Amino acid sequence: VVGWKGYINDPDMNNSFNMAKGMLKARELMIKINEMGLAVATEALDPFGPQYLGELVSWYAIGARTTESQTHREMASGLSAPVGFKNGTDGLLDSSINAVKASRQSHYFLGIYENGQSSIIKTKGNRYSHLVLRGGGGRPNFDTVSVMLAEKALKNAGVESRIVVDCSHANSMKNPDLQPFVLNDCITQIVNGNKSICGVMLESNINTGNQKIPADLSQLKYGVSVTDACIDWETTEHALRMTNRRLLDKKLNGE
Repeated sequence: VVGWKGYINDPDMNNSFNMAKGMLKARELMIKINEMGLAVATEALDPFGPQYLGELVSWYAIGARTTESQTHREMASGLSAPVGFKNGTDGLLDSSINAVKASRQSHYFLGIYENGQSSIIKTKGNRYSHLVLRGGGGRPNFDTVSVMLAEKALKNAGVESRIVVDCSHANSMKNPDLQPFVLNDCITQIVNGNKSICGVMLESNINTGNQKIPADLSQLKYGVSVTDACIDWETTEHALRMTNRRLLDKKLNGE
């Protein structure tokens, strides 16, 4: 549906679409995050965006609605970072596994060269592309059985079982309060011997919940999401410390 398209597209949140400002501010933010020693992850939505930000990004996601897009599969084949393809909104895995396979191949397509000219681009393929489970079709798919079925589907497709679990979206039924429980289940699977879950995604902000963008921007609540509802900073900190403690215990026990 129509809504705010993000910081790069409309940084002033007033439909002015000052993308030049948005791109500059996004780069400044990403540089600061990298200088802190933290990695940056983002959704690769606009196929030209990575040309301006690519050296600052350590991981990309391709959303459930664009996983089937050939343009995004080609783009992913040339990105210099791992790319996670989310399963479709129907919860099925076929399109995302096909996307992983396609993005691992070399592709030719029209794109923008580093000097700004339109060019024919050739990619080498991205051998670090993988699957992201986000649930769908009215049910989650983070549980042990769903992960095992995903592992089997990946094996049948000849693809390594590298899976990131999105703890939000359909896996939490859009209820941010359920995200820590989804995370805890995933960590339990790892502690119990799962080798394929290599990461998780949380929708987090300074304060909990979300808000609509008002006509009077001065009415915006600080630190509250204007898109999907999020867990707050305190909940995020507790969840990550719990994750670290449980995985550290597993490592110290030699498991």
